[in-house]
Amino acid sequence: MLRKLALGLAGVGSLLVAAELLLRLLPVSTATLTGYYVDPLILSYPPGHSWQVSTGWDLRNSRRMSANNLGFAAEIDFARDPNAIGLIGDSYVEASMLDAKDRPAAQLAAALPSQRPVYALGGPGSALLDYAERIRFASEKLGLRDFVVLMESGDLRQSLCGSGNVHGPCLDRQSLQPRIETQPGPSAAKRWLRHSALAQYLAGQLKVDVSRLPAQAFAGASHDTVPSKPVPAAVDEAQLRARRLMDDAMVAAVVERFFERIKPYATGRLVFVVDGRRDALAAASPQLLDRDAFVVLARQRGFTVVDAEPLYQQHSAASKLSLSVSPQDGHLNPLGVGLLMQAAAQALP
Repeated sequence: MLRKLALGLAGVGSLLVAAELLLRLLPVSTATLTGYYVDPLILSYPPGHSWQVSTGWDLRNSRRMSANNLGFAAEIDFARDPNAIGLIGDSYVEASMLDAKDRPAAQLAAALPSQRPVYALGGPGSALLDYAERIRFASEKLGLRDFVVLMESGDLRQSLCGSGNVHGPCLDRQSLQPRIETQPGPSAAKRWLRHSALAQYLAGQLKVDVSRLPAQAFAGASHDTVPSKPVPAAVDEAQLRARRLMDDAMVAAVVERFFERIKPYATGRLVFVVDGRRDALAAASPQLLDRDAFVVLARQRGFTVVDAEPLYQQHSAASKLSLSVSPQDGHLNPLGVGLLMQAAAQALP
């Protein structure tokens, strides 16, 4: 019995070693090693770090990425230059699924009538209040005054604490008061798994939480009962209106906190480029209603807002070409990025 068990474990071990060696030959996403290297509220990469990115089980859109001198995924190092433009956002700004020449910073720089450097300060998995900290950092560290903020519809709701898309500052979900919610450092197990191609494939390509695999493997499974699906409660119009009022209050609180935070730092031109519905028939989800409310509030404060939706509608009227990377990846492709960056360049002086 023990011999059979030993042989079985040896066979499993051999398969794992073979899978590890094979995946090391393929463009599996590697560890990004993100942390608070340049600022206590800004999540970035180690300065000078290089890593591999790819998408899906079949390793699509493979790219080799590098962090610059300040830990941002950018093709140039950032030097103090008040003439430079800060491009702020999340994975839409980093755009690791695109070639370097097709990313927003490169396309914005090419679209500008004057040769001004564009500093891409992107941070995947972040939200609007995180953008305020990057504006503050770029002003203090690099002397930047002019900024373009590339927003997606979720950037407002994701600014609430616990959203999973917060690098530091956020608003409490109940009180809407500002809090700090930094991400914890990796555990010893995660630090070890970062260097395994098999673990990275499971986590990065297949989206399996590898840290929970041991617990799941030894957890007992009960088949005595089958959990019933929750029955959705009927929501009347009064409840929908009440919920929307709460959402509007949340948006107003996030917007107020954002503008309060950036006031000493965004002293030049500030342009918002706001992603939206790429399909005219898209349902009005809560996140899309949030972005609509933001566009109104920002314009009421006198800021320049490039609303992407009219640009998308003009494009769809003239072309059948998609603006998304793929059906599985809703990030903007080079054509979509170009539409928005051309508009942003025209909005800058």
